Formats: sequence, C-alpha cells, structure tokens
Amino acid sequence: MHISYSELKTWAECPWKRKLSYQDRVKKFIGNEFTAFGRALHFLCENLVYDKVEDPEDFFNLAFEKELAGIGKEENDLITQMREQAKQIHPLIMPELTKIFGEFEVFSVEEKLYQDIKDSDTGYKFKGFIDLVIKTSDEKYHVIDWKTCSWGWDAKKRSDKYITYQLTLYKKFFCEKHNIDPKLVETHFALLKRTAKKDNVEIFRVTSGPRKVENATKLLTTALIHISRGNHVKDRRSCSGCEFKKTEHCR
Repeated sequence: MHISYSELKTWAECPWKRKLSYQDRVKKFIGNEFTAFGRALHFLCENLVYDKVEDPEDFFNLAFEKELAGIGKEENDLITQMREQAKQIHPLIMPELTKIFGEFEVFSVEEKLYQDIKDSDTGYKFKGFIDLVIKTSDEKYHVIDWKTCSWGWDAKKRSDKYITYQLTLYKKFFCEKHNIDPKLVETHFALLKRTAKKDNVEIFRVTSGPRKVENATKLLTTALIHISRGNHVKDRRSCSGCEFKKTEHCR
C-alpha cells in the first residue's frame, strides 16, 4: 500500500474524490494540450541537465507530438502557440539553474521515492518522483520540482501549504532514503511560464523547516488514518470544477 502526494492533495480537497480516483480507479480526465505541454517540457528538462540534447526545439516538438498523440489531439491554434511559447522557455532553463546555484552536479533526475511512513502504523509507503536533485559546492542538496504555468504564481499560490507540502514531504523522505541531514537540503519550485512577458523560467526557494515538516507529516498521517478506516466523506466545498460533479459517481 502506498500514497503519493497527488493522492494526499486530492484527499485534502475531498476524501470522496480520492476514493473515486485512487481506490475505485474511476478516471474521467485523460489529459489535454496543457498537460501534454507540461510533460514534454519536463522530459526536455530531464535531458538538458545531463547535456543530452543537441536541438532543444526539435527535442521538445517530438516529445510534445508524442504526448498529443496519446490523448488524441491534433494540431490546432493553441498547440501552434505552445510550440512558440516553448521557444521562449527552453533556452533559459540551464542559464537559470546556473544563475541560482552556480556550479553544481546532478545528483539525480526523476528519483523514485518509495519509503516506509514511519510516523504511521497503517503500513503505507510514500511514493513519489523528484524531478531534479542537484548538489552545490557548499555540500548542500537542492530538491527541485518543475512546474509549467501560464504567466506565473501569485504570492498566495507560492505559500499555499497544499502546494508547498509536496516539496516538504519530498525533502523528508529523500533525507530518510539517503540518511542525509535535513539541514543540508533545500527545496525549490522551478516555474516554466508559457505566457510571461519576461523571466519565462523562474526558480524560487520554498522553506521546509522542522515545523513545516511536522505539519505536513500530520496531514499525511491523518489522511492515512481515515483512508485505512474507510472514512470517505464528501466535501461539498470542493465541488466546483470537480470532474465527478453531478455524475453517477457523485450526486
């Protein structure tokens, strides 16, 4: 038994939605142009940091076309715009990493976490994939998560606990996996902005100190208690925009 951060976040939004999505495996959303764009850019980033890409534009377009084919999307005006937007992003990825971190070495890309949740007696493991971990000359590790977006994030979103807890828990279980002192690990989001007029790549630090780790862990263990007991309460405050709203699965 395992739980990912996306599952935990879904539970925090609505326990019933989590049950439908992760327990009953009812999937309504298969993806769109935006998710295809994000996955293609992520794949480009994975390879750029290892200096494996000769032509970033061609690499992205091939990955983008593969993602679009997987969800049955053909070329349209939005897709054409996205190809142009990617041209404003990919040349800035490596320079931004160098600007923020200076000299660094790649520790891991798409590192899998599958760790025992020692704070819970439910038998669950925490499952996740860290987009990028680098190590800088000061012997610190930096956990980085790529996020595609339109123009960027406002202050509220940057500090939203249900967004930042992802990095907090990644840090916690990364440290446990490698037996690394949490004081040597910092966490960051890297925004890849499609429609921004400038700074199309922005990396910013997210604090993940002991208190925040404690709070994130409490959310995780509370969720597991309810999940293991079969408590799947519908949270009607989260109905707006839910894919299951007014379907046979949730009325």
